[in-house]
Amino acid sequence: MKFEFATASRIIFGRHTAAQAASLCREWGRSVLLVTGSHPERASPIIDSLRSAGLDVSVFGIQKEPTLQEARNGAVMAREIKAEAVIGLGGGSAVDGGKAVAALATQPGDALDYLEVVGQGRALDRPSLPFLAMPTTAGTGAEATRNAVLAVPEHGVKASLRHASMLPRVALIDPALALECPPEVTAASGMDALTQCLEAFVSCRAQPMTDALCLEGIRRSMRSLERAVNDGRDLDAREDMALAALYSGMALANAGLGAVHGFAAPVGGQFSAPHGAVCAALLAPVWEANLSAARQAAAPETLERFQTAAALLTGRPDAHAEAAPPVLSGLAERLRIPGLASYGIRPQDLDGLALKASRASSMKGNPVPLDLPALRSILQAAL
Repeated sequence: MKFEFATASRIIFGRHTAAQAASLCREWGRSVLLVTGSHPERASPIIDSLRSAGLDVSVFGIQKEPTLQEARNGAVMAREIKAEAVIGLGGGSAVDGGKAVAALATQPGDALDYLEVVGQGRALDRPSLPFLAMPTTAGTGAEATRNAVLAVPEHGVKASLRHASMLPRVALIDPALALECPPEVTAASGMDALTQCLEAFVSCRAQPMTDALCLEGIRRSMRSLERAVNDGRDLDAREDMALAALYSGMALANAGLGAVHGFAAPVGGQFSAPHGAVCAALLAPVWEANLSAARQAAAPETLERFQTAAALLTGRPDAHAEAAPPVLSGLAERLRIPGLASYGIRPQDLDGLALKASRASSMKGNPVPLDLPALRSILQAAL
């Protein structure tokens, strides 16, 4: 048995731990760039606490999901203020955006030199600035990953910057920061966390440490996601989902993902669709296609993983693997997450999306190979 496991250098988890942000940043310097979402005023309490502690704080806002150009602009700002640290405060977009800014701020080359898929995909020339991840939603697990996903609108794709030095120096996870997260964001981000745990568990790169994280993440998601959506002030549910998201990020960073996220990159790159909602629409059809392909390939170890996941998803230890897709589609329906057609995806788009998905880096972790007709059928079922 051989495997490697890497995650954030330090993880601090707990209710009301956000108060530690200033003391953590002071270890790195005085000048801080705080990367947040499209409503920087929501970050005011944290910004005020940082400034009260004597830090010079500049703010850079990410409008939606971070684009390549926004990452470039943020890196320019970091250099101009001579930032000694970067904080990513917000949902997955702000955390990924902050991670990208922290990485690009120290590089001699352009972002495309280091970007995968549409760039040269070179390793970073220099380590990133110290980065503090402070998620305010429970979903992407970006607080524990070594990459940052950036939209490249001119190419209609999303692609990653990826390097070991992009792992956060500290992941500061305070479940109370998610108390004001709206139900639709809670639902979509929570489905992303569940998807990542499921995909990493059945990945062809799964390993014992990620297995443990995935199984616990699935368990917590199934008991608390709907509770968090129905009552955003339920701090116990928020805590469960914050842990599930963290576990999903730790798992995907070491075991990879699969076809759901292989699709999510081109779909998100071409259409204005929330990442978590795309994952939710695709999860059941992908799970069903993978299970069918695993049966045809007579892969007993993979099938055993599908059955283990089905037992957790259904709450029945004797559940058959085929019981999982109806549970997943029913969950998405109860959370009021629509199909892909609601985002403008039409039947004539499916061939192109399937081809792009087949080339996505996430597809490398899928437990079984899926050909183009199978990929197109998945998209059709997710409409």
